[in-house]
Amino acid sequence: MPAEMGSTYIAASDRHSQFYRELRAQLRSAGVNLVDSAADATAVFSISYDETDQRVLSVSARNVPTEYEVYYIIEYSLDAGAKNLLARQTLTLTRNYTYDSTLVLGKAREEDLLREAVVKDLARIVLKQISTF
Repeated sequence: MPAEMGSTYIAASDRHSQFYRELRAQLRSAGVNLVDSAADATAVFSISYDETDQRVLSVSARNVPTEYEVYYIIEYSLDAGAKNLLARQTLTLTRNYTYDSTLVLGKAREEDLLREAVVKDLARIVLKQISTF
């Protein structure tokens, strides 16, 4: 991690999103000291957009959804004082899954697991970008 990230503040409008929580966990694992105030920070990681949802990809002849796509979109930047370490970036990851109305509970769990995997991948990609400084 860059030296400027010695004490980092994560600025986000939703501090309960899956991405926010995963990013905090992975930054801590990487040895970054996270602080609760931008005034105490040497770097500010800003999450300006954080959204997840699903959309229908295909339907059967009876107009019943048969395939969905889970997506997660984030927009972020990293600043250290007046220095911009990482310009605003937008990152989107998606995963597809088939849907069977007879297996509703299993498919809901599959959707949750796919979303968790997407969030972990997003956080890893962001950390890899940061670590290249």
